[in-house]
Order: sequence, then C-alpha cells, then structure tokens
Amino acid sequence: MSFSTELKEELSKTENLSNKEAVKYELLGYLISSNVSKEKSKTKFSTENEYNINRFSRLLSNMGINNYDISIQGKLFIITSKTKDLNELQYSQELNTEQIRWIIKGTYLGAGSINNPERKYHLEVGIAQKSDAEKVVEYLKLFDIKSNIIEKNNQYAIYLKDGEEISKFLALLGANKSVLRFEEIRVQREMNNKINRIVNCETANLNKTINASIEQIEAITKLKDSGNFEKLDDALKEIAELRVENPNASLIELGKMLRKPVGKSGVNYRLKKIMEIANGK
Repeated sequence: MSFSTELKEELSKTENLSNKEAVKYELLGYLISSNVSKEKSKTKFSTENEYNINRFSRLLSNMGINNYDISIQGKLFIITSKTKDLNELQYSQELNTEQIRWIIKGTYLGAGSINNPERKYHLEVGIAQKSDAEKVVEYLKLFDIKSNIIEKNNQYAIYLKDGEEISKFLALLGANKSVLRFEEIRVQREMNNKINRIVNCETANLNKTINASIEQIEAITKLKDSGNFEKLDDALKEIAELRVENPNASLIELGKMLRKPVGKSGVNYRLKKIMEIANGK
C-alpha cells in the first residue's frame, strides 16, 4: 500500500463522527475539493479510494442527509446527493481554528495526494474554485504552513514541496501514524544525503590530489630525463622522490615522511618550485 493510500485510510478511520460540528466542517471541506462536481439538482463526489467514499457517506448520514446513491464507474466510486440538501450546510461568520482544521482535513480527503516521501517531497490538494484555494492557503498560514497554488485543467491545486511543511500539514490533519512514518523517512533521507555529500567531497578531493600528483610526477620525470634533477637542492630532491614513491599521498602525509617533517604549505611550496623549474620558469 502506498504512503498516500495509507494516509487516506488513517484519516478515513478517524472516529470523530459524534461531533456534529466536526462532521459539518469536514464535509464542507470535501465539497470545495476538485473531485466534487455540482449541477443544479445534483452534487457528485468521486474517488478511487473505498475508505474515502465510506467516510463521505458517513458524514452525509451524520448530518441527516440520507438521500444519496453510490455507484461504481470503472475504478471510481461515485456518491450522488441532492444539491439543495448540501446547500443547507452553512459556514459560521467567523471560523475558529478547530473549524478550519476540519475544513482542511475534508479538502485533503476530498482531493489530496502525497508522493512517496522516500523519493520526493510533494503534497497537493485539488480545489475546484480559485477563491476557495486562496482561502485554504490563508487558513494554512494560521498554522504556520506555507503553501502555493497552481492552476490545473481549469481547477486549482494547493501544493507543498518542503519536508517540514508537509510534516506540519500531516500533523494538522491529525494523521499521527503518518507523521511518525514521514519523519522516519525524512531523517533517513537527510542522513543519506549527508553521507553522499561527504563521499562526493572526499572523492572530489581525492581526484584533485591524484591529478596534482600526476602533474608533479610528470615534472619530476621531465627533470630526470633532461639531466636537471641532480641540480635540485637536497630538500627538493627529497620531496620529489617521496612524491614518485607515494603518488596517492596527500601533501600532509608527504610532509610527515620527510626527514625533517614540514606542514602542508611547506610541501606545496617545494612541489610548486619543482614544477616551475621543470617548466623553465
């Protein structure tokens, strides 16, 4: 089962149906989602998720709306109810934070999706009308959650691409199991990314050392072939022989091998001097 399906299942099984106010605002959230189509006399909600269609029907029943039909078309479950019955559901003039939270939960159940967080952070919620999408974005700001809107096929989607913002969104929905799972994945991803950065950095440094070593050895070979190697002073000869014998050693390691050890800058100076002499500078 995908992460997205598990999340929908967890939310659909939330047992707060005895709270009429919670039921009402969750249902209102569903109704502004992009999976709802409204006609003059009928309103249809469609979903591929069986848990979701059951949740929606229970919300209707708990609000005393029992005149609805459920049908199946291909992979879609469709629930059809009378528009006039749903129009009787009204928002409060001033919404409180709990009512807003229930609305957001309803919108996500209505038309929300989330990518597998092991691969990519992306959560979105489809909203039918731009004005409603803008309201939901403002609602999320109240909970310190940043989101954006994109237009899709004459409808709108609110989306989040930051791991921390998605985690806060899931917590807002009350999806505690999914939050824990998501955070486990986030930690593992961050650790893997850190390890990859370290490995890449070390590989880059190693390549840099090897390339520099090749150039240095070529300069030393050039001096030997031309008979100029013996003209070098003892300090340059010593570091040159060590470089040829230890092509993969770092400057620090070479410095420690000298009869009189020197630091990285001292080794670098001597090798640069050898290359300058080899190149006639």
